[in-house]
Amino acid sequence: MTRPRFPGRTAAALNTGRRTTGLLRAAQVFGLSLAGLTLGGLTVLSSGGQATQVGADLPPQFTVLLAGRDIVYCYYHQPCKDQNQRTGLLQPPNTDTLMLVKVSGAKVTVLNIPRDTNVGEYDPEKSKADQKVNSQYFLGGPQALLRAAETITGERVDSYVVVRTDYVARVIDALGGLDVTVPEGGVEWVDNAAGVNLKLAPGEHHLNGEQAVLYLRVRKGFGDDYGRIDHQKQALTQLAGRLKSAQGVAALPTILGGVGNGVETNVDPNLLSTLLPHLSDMKLSFATLPTDTIPGTFNLAVNREKLSQVWGDTLTPTPTGAPEIRVSVVDASGANLGNRLKRALNLLGYADVTVTPAPPSGEASQVFTQENVTEAAQLADTLNVPRLQGERFPVGAGEVGILLGTDARTHLQALQSLPTPTETP
Repeated sequence: MTRPRFPGRTAAALNTGRRTTGLLRAAQVFGLSLAGLTLGGLTVLSSGGQATQVGADLPPQFTVLLAGRDIVYCYYHQPCKDQNQRTGLLQPPNTDTLMLVKVSGAKVTVLNIPRDTNVGEYDPEKSKADQKVNSQYFLGGPQALLRAAETITGERVDSYVVVRTDYVARVIDALGGLDVTVPEGGVEWVDNAAGVNLKLAPGEHHLNGEQAVLYLRVRKGFGDDYGRIDHQKQALTQLAGRLKSAQGVAALPTILGGVGNGVETNVDPNLLSTLLPHLSDMKLSFATLPTDTIPGTFNLAVNREKLSQVWGDTLTPTPTGAPEIRVSVVDASGANLGNRLKRALNLLGYADVTVTPAPPSGEASQVFTQENVTEAAQLADTLNVPRLQGERFPVGAGEVGILLGTDARTHLQALQSLPTPTETP
């Protein structure tokens, strides 16, 4: 067994000689993925809703709740004709994927909300399941889900975007698919009732939209809900990078065409132009809502003290002086950029840097951490790559990880001119 992967090979690379902690499972519902993030991030809320449209010279400012829901089935292997119906279902359309997205110009910060998070104070007299955030959409619709997110986070939420998995598959196809590294043992998910037959051997795979959604919904082999969340962050980061390309622009009709066809939202897509000027400079950061288990239940209570450390505008100031953090670099660039990055970081004062080579990967370059958010943010700013905070990333306390994918050959091209630590300048 290996510790959490990044998302396929990199944990194996990072965790050579480390104690294993079990495998993460990917999404049971990956309805949100890039599709929801894109639709929410490429639209500005109308002044008829809760938010006010920004002026032409001001950056867009809004917060949107993104939720992923599955297709609902009325009969064996047969989706309901009305995907919004609430009766006669084989199972309710819970929203197991929830992200609160705060947009401020080109800065996009995403807070993942675990599906078992309790809404408000736990009441032992009420149904445990009905108090979980993932039940609110089925019980009261998208507005109830939005209010629940506000209660949990203490944030004002301007609007919502709820997407189905079939829409997500279309968007992933439009953006060119998803690169994944399947762990040892492979992945197999066969569910005749749902028409699922996914079998992937270990190693590199480029998945189309339908395959990607299934891969990211696999129940076995990837651990707990926090691992599911971290897995989604990694896929989102990879796909979001393509929005800056010509392929991303070409995908916009598919993305925006989902309204009424797999997307339920109260945002105004006609105001797309407000955010488009900031798209090429879009800077992503992710965090997971910190929680504690409520005794005697599987429900989770928000840990607000820890929340202030990973989310919002009150994060610890950027540290000064020589960096004392350990940096673990996984070099999947295919161009030996890891050792050159080590030299650059050494020159910046990072004394404890290790590099682990890995086969070339299409996964997006990024900085990741569990606890050291400030230090990770500083490194992400330096490298101009996304910063991911999560509960199951393969780094310990006092440690930040960096993944270099093949995109680093272009994005960090300046490293090519640096000698490696073993070379003579």
